[in-house]
Amino acid sequence: MTEKKDIPSVNNSIQTRLSGVMLMVLVFALGINFFIFSQIQNAVTRIDAVFSSNVDVNELSEALELVENTVYEYLNTKSTEALENYYRYDQNYKNLIEDLNDKNMDSEVKMLEKNIRRMSESYLDQTNETVQAKRGRNVEKYKTSYETENQLYEYINTYIYKLNNLRFKTNSANYQLLLSSMNVLYRLCLIVLIVVYVVGLAVTVLLVRNMIRPLTALSNTAHEVAKGNLDVPQLPIVMDDEVGVVTRSFNQMLESIRENIDQLKESMERQAQMKERELMMEAHLKEAQLKFLQAQINPHFLFNSLNAGAQLAMMGDADKTGIFLEKMADFFRYNVRKMEEDAMLWEEIEAVDNYIYILNVRFAGDIVYIREIDEDIENIRIPSMILQPLVENAVQHGIHDCMETGRIVMSIHRNQDMIDITVSDNGAGMTEEMIAKVMEGRAVQDEENRYSTGIAVHNVIERLKLYYKQEGLMTIESDGPGTGTKVHIVIPMEKEELE
Repeated sequence: MTEKKDIPSVNNSIQTRLSGVMLMVLVFALGINFFIFSQIQNAVTRIDAVFSSNVDVNELSEALELVENTVYEYLNTKSTEALENYYRYDQNYKNLIEDLNDKNMDSEVKMLEKNIRRMSESYLDQTNETVQAKRGRNVEKYKTSYETENQLYEYINTYIYKLNNLRFKTNSANYQLLLSSMNVLYRLCLIVLIVVYVVGLAVTVLLVRNMIRPLTALSNTAHEVAKGNLDVPQLPIVMDDEVGVVTRSFNQMLESIRENIDQLKESMERQAQMKERELMMEAHLKEAQLKFLQAQINPHFLFNSLNAGAQLAMMGDADKTGIFLEKMADFFRYNVRKMEEDAMLWEEIEAVDNYIYILNVRFAGDIVYIREIDEDIENIRIPSMILQPLVENAVQHGIHDCMETGRIVMSIHRNQDMIDITVSDNGAGMTEEMIAKVMEGRAVQDEENRYSTGIAVHNVIERLKLYYKQEGLMTIESDGPGTGTKVHIVIPMEKEELE
């Protein structure tokens, strides 16, 4: 196992980079907007100043007219209200002319303002003199003063009109200049916005591309690994961000998978070798057991069979003795020869016939043996020494001690792609406990029984399982003591045998 490597923390995360880019774009945009806003504010202030100058001139003209009208009204009515209005308008006009220029300057506008201010001061002095003459009832004086005042009023109006026109021309030029400046500012604003947008888009695209490129490589490599290709090269780590951490972890995971697979292969190879040796040992053991059981002939059975032959010979029946010895020789020859081979079904049937013949000679024909066999299935290949132990078991444990004539029926039939074999007897029968012991191999084989060949039924079960690699091919049925026993075997046929 590889040592676990510490995954470093994220030093330059995607969130930090994105936040930095967004902050930079926002600060730049804010600075540009502030600059544009200040320029617009200056332009608006200048425009206000342009129009305010004409407004001031108009206000000055209106104030002069109010003073003149109130003087005229007072001269005609001599009312207190007219006098109060005169003083109020007079003071207002004085305040307005104080804002006018009173110095010599190289400006036509400023010089007009100076002249208007000087004439206005003289005009106000003349109006005051006229009002005072009116209040003193000096008719000749206030008439003469009023005429002088009126002339000054006309002069001042003329100068104010000229000042207004001159300012209007100047302000119009300034207004056109301001309009041009506003257009330039508008274009500059559009250009700056486009530049900000393009720069922000370019930076974002570059940043996203730098993030997507390693992610794409990681995705393609992961797809190859998912398809089972573990020979892909390790991915380079571009930056120590989240993608870099994931890439480093993926490389470590891939390396761990490779090492684990190599270790697993080694372990599986060792296990396969051990399993192979175990299976070989098991096969050799089963083969040895099988050969032992196949070769195991109870000497009592052999002795009693030879004794029966000797008795026949002593009786002088040479033909019957010859047939008996021939059947006996065929039976033992088949038993020995077939230890290492399969057998044809007809050979197994012939071995059963010989075994029954030997027993009937010994027991004077007390066993009734019936065969029910399909004719077209005798060339089927099966494990050797399968049928005879079943018949032997029927004789030894079924009909041996039966008071009636023993009866054994062996039926072999084809059922589609299977061969059904049944060996039944009318003997002692079996309990469910006895059947379970036989099927599980817990029944004790009595090797000293003089009628036994020494091959147990459980051996047949194990050999069927080993040969066909299936379980449950053999079953035993009995309704209880005294009801007989039926052994049923199902053998699958090979494809070649089916054809």
